Amino acid sequence: MNPPSPELTLADLPRVLVGKVLSVEGSGKFSERLRELGFCLGTEVRFERQAPWGGPIIVSLRGYRLCLRLSEAKLIRIEGMAGLGGIG
Repeated sequence: MNPPSPELTLADLPRVLVGKVLSVEGSGKFSERLRELGFCLGTEVRFERQAPWGGPIIVSLRGYRLCLRLSEAKLIRIEGMAGLGGIG
């Protein structure tokens, strides 16, 4: 039996490089907008780069790039993807 994987959010993507969306937390307008932008169950998200000193991250998903503040990225739960630079 595999041990449970650690709880990850999109803010952890610079460490795991590639992730798969599990959920978007919250029910407000911003959380809904993230879902509209494609952060849906099973969507693959790749880390592109991060601004200096812990600034926003740029991710790619569904054929486009998006910049998010870390506080926004923490609303998106992911799992790291094994074999693609991520954790499994």
